Amino acid sequence: MQEDESAALLGEREAAVLRWRCRRGLVENDLFIERFFARHGDRLTVGQARAITALMDLSDNDLLDLLLARSEPAGDIATDEVKAVLAQMRHRSA
Repeated sequence: MQEDESAALLGEREAAVLRWRCRRGLVENDLFIERFFARHGDRLTVGQARAITALMDLSDNDLLDLLLARSEPAGDIATDEVKAVLAQMRHRSA
């Protein structure tokens, strides 16, 4: 995929569907995800959406380990896009 395509903004409907897809079973994960969407949800890119989708394919416990920096992305999800979104999700200050 071309870099400019990854930087294209996600449409409003696509962002809403993605946000719905991000609902998790662990409230701890939801807190990180909701904070991310509150900060970045109105300007998500296609690349960020792809990274978020990869993270949401993980089990709740594996995702929580990543969000708490107990582990780092490995294998297929160790992409620059995933690492960037993960850093944004981990960031605490406003």
